[in-house]
Amino acid sequence: MNSFARRLVDWQRLHGRHDLPWQNTRDPYRVWLSEIMLQQTQVVTVLGYYQRFLSAFPDVNALAAAHLDQVLGLWSGLGYYSRARNLHACAQQVVSEFGGVFPQQMAGFQTLKGIGPSTAAAIASLCFEQRVAILDGNVKRVMTRHQGFALDLSSTANEKKLQTISDNCLPLKAVDMPVYTQGIMDLGATLCTRSSPACPRCPVRADCVAAAAGNPSDYPVKTRKIKRSAQSLWLLCASTQDGDVWLNQRPSTGVWASLYTQPLFDSEQQLLQALPERLRHSVRLQPAFVHVLTHKDLHLHACHVLLPEKISLGEGGWFSAAQWPVMGLPAPVRKLLEPLLLKPRPARGGASS
Repeated sequence: MNSFARRLVDWQRLHGRHDLPWQNTRDPYRVWLSEIMLQQTQVVTVLGYYQRFLSAFPDVNALAAAHLDQVLGLWSGLGYYSRARNLHACAQQVVSEFGGVFPQQMAGFQTLKGIGPSTAAAIASLCFEQRVAILDGNVKRVMTRHQGFALDLSSTANEKKLQTISDNCLPLKAVDMPVYTQGIMDLGATLCTRSSPACPRCPVRADCVAAAAGNPSDYPVKTRKIKRSAQSLWLLCASTQDGDVWLNQRPSTGVWASLYTQPLFDSEQQLLQALPERLRHSVRLQPAFVHVLTHKDLHLHACHVLLPEKISLGEGGWFSAAQWPVMGLPAPVRKLLEPLLLKPRPARGGASS
């Protein structure tokens, strides 16, 4: 084993993380689920979702057989909902094309929906001891700092160069791959962090270029910035005294694809026109708030109206307080609805004399 890999493997066994629920398993279903959930999401957030998902869908066949609405409902609040849609599609692909058994090679994993090279490498190395290097955000940070790799990772060609370097750092023995892969992920997550890295405790500090130069914050180099945009939306938050709410399902593409939301409008005027004229005066406008997406800031204007009866508001339908909490809802929509669960319901009927 080369020196870098040996030190990392030894460190992981002594100081790495060992108590996460997706560790200490070679089950590709559980490892795959954790890898997808952990994309751009912190471990502390994923823990609860991971356990709930396994309770509802203990294996890939159960997930494939589920309705997408059920999957999105359990994912609600975790964000990046394309992951949930791809997760469901991937499970169905594993069942239909592979008989419910995951491939055992990285190349096979990359044919599955929503699985890129780094995720495929993680599953292949952790579950099947394949000698392939992952290159997620944490690992890029570790490798660029250790190697002093100052090329711009906005370039695909430069990312391929870093991939080659990472491949050359792998243990020679396949049996060491699960510990090595877990170790480099743990190092990036716990010591070689984005800010204030704990260099004195790092197992590979002795030959780390960034540590020697005292400039770990200069890595990784990525100059291309995400172009952000902004959009204003008005939400028709219609409810009844019984706590029923009107929701419709978003299209399968675009913002909040396939999730349920209140009817969305581009202006307050458009929203008011969707209501009967007799009800427009009772609309209560909540102060706008901002919901941040990956590439866009949504300025959301919630317009509340309490309806005396369940009338049709166009596309969509009425959902009771027993139904909507388990549906696939974007986080800001759920936030707007949750106060309704705390309101007392009107009494039904009277006492007999």
